[in-house]
Amino acid sequence: MQIERIKVRLTNTRQEVEVTVFSKRAEAIEVVIGEGVHSVRCTLTPTRNGLAYAGNAMGREIVYERSRAQVEAELKTRR
Repeated sequence: MQIERIKVRLTNTRQEVEVTVFSKRAEAIEVVIGEGVHSVRCTLTPTRNGLAYAGNAMGREIVYERSRAQVEAELKTRR
C-alpha cells in the first residue's frame, strides 16, 4: 500500500505543509502531522459550503483546499 501525502495550509501563517493521510472519506479526512513521537493526528471535516476541509491541530487551524466533490471523485477513481 502506498502512503498518500497531501498539502494543507496553516491559516494563520498561510504556510503550506505536507501531511500524511491516515484515512480518507468524503465525510472526513484524518491526517498525521509530523513523524514519530512528535506526530499529531487531526480530523479535517468539510466546511459549510463544501469547498474545503478544515480542522484544528495543536490550536492552529489547517485547511485542505479541495472541495468535497473533488475528494469524492478521487475516491471513486481509486477504487
